[in-house]
Amino acid sequence: MSNDQPTSGQPPEDDPFLKKPHEPQPPSGSPYDSAPPPPPPYDPGPYGGGQSGGGDPLAGMPPLAEPGKRVLARLIDFLIISIPLYLISLPWGGAVEVSNDNNGNDDVGDIFAQTYSGHQLIWSLIGLVIYVGYDTYFTHKDGRTPGKRLLKLRVAMLNDGSVPDTGSSFLRAVVLWLPALLCCPCLWWLINIVLMFTDKPYRQALQDKAGKTVVVTTNGRNTA
Repeated sequence: MSNDQPTSGQPPEDDPFLKKPHEPQPPSGSPYDSAPPPPPPYDPGPYGGGQSGGGDPLAGMPPLAEPGKRVLARLIDFLIISIPLYLISLPWGGAVEVSNDNNGNDDVGDIFAQTYSGHQLIWSLIGLVIYVGYDTYFTHKDGRTPGKRLLKLRVAMLNDGSVPDTGSSFLRAVVLWLPALLCCPCLWWLINIVLMFTDKPYRQALQDKAGKTVVVTTNGRNTA
């Protein structure tokens, strides 16, 4: 009998069906033999640009900005524009005027509603263009107005963390400044500040909801 025959009914060593424990099986080469690799985690880089593959839109983003810092950043931006604008308007009577009633007392109603006459309306419209342009430019540029830059905050698109495009930046600026400058400034600011503290889960003020944005920290990144 030949020595090439297997003994005791055991398969030969080169049997393709022989299982060899502790040795991984090589892939057959078919693209369907193994599950695809998981998508890469959301990496915002300096300014986003990717999504986490579903679930929480904030996954992978920096933390949401603290409301107090947002208010302070907005105040800084407001002063950056308002002080020069007011000084320029002085030769024409000033851009701001407090109306008085017949008894010489300030009209409390003007806290929630403004009435305009003559140059006040003109300067309000000029201010509206400047404020909206300021916010639109800096938000679209890198998500940071000068005030947000100082406080290490930035505006990001909610869906992927990227810098807002021109349309979102403009809509956000209009919703923020149009009612504030032409209708009911104190009431508008009050609503927005309350929303920053109470809106769940993204702390979106009215302009954020309009532009589909959130305000996040920059994590100390030095991205000039």
